[in-house]
Amino acid sequence: MLHSWMHQKHVIPFWKLNISLKDYKVHLMNFLNDDHQTLLVGELDGIPMSYWESYWVKDDLIGNYYEFNEYDQGIHLLIGHEGFLGKGYIYPLLMTILHKKFQVAETRKIVAEPDIRNEKMIHIFKKCGFHPVKEVVLPDKTGLLMMCYRNVFERRWTDWQNKLWM
Repeated sequence: MLHSWMHQKHVIPFWKLNISLKDYKVHLMNFLNDDHQTLLVGELDGIPMSYWESYWVKDDLIGNYYEFNEYDQGIHLLIGHEGFLGKGYIYPLLMTILHKKFQVAETRKIVAEPDIRNEKMIHIFKKCGFHPVKEVVLPDKTGLLMMCYRNVFERRWTDWQNKLWM
């Protein structure tokens, strides 16, 4: 399933993992054995539709690009199932994941580094409370380092929750 998602037209330019199944299995096993991150598959109504990489910055490559705090976390994500694209799911899903990540009391900041060409994700990150910091040249892309601080996110979360229940 994940291998097929990496071959979707909307995923290829930003993830660049449209590789053979054999090579993808090696890649995935390396990621699954990496203690600094947790890989997740999101489901809606029992249908797998998204892929998430939740990680600790201190042990990640992005930690070389800014002065991080020990409990900074990061996130990568994609909607893999085409049937869920353009339906407005990514905002509530990202807000919920961020809420869970900020349940680590020591975490004050969550980072992301979407490809600078991925305007849709940059827009969603901003909507969730991230602000752009700087462009970073990574081995696989030029990303936009973005940060979301706890206090900013908590205001967004409260506003969003109030709108849901009004």
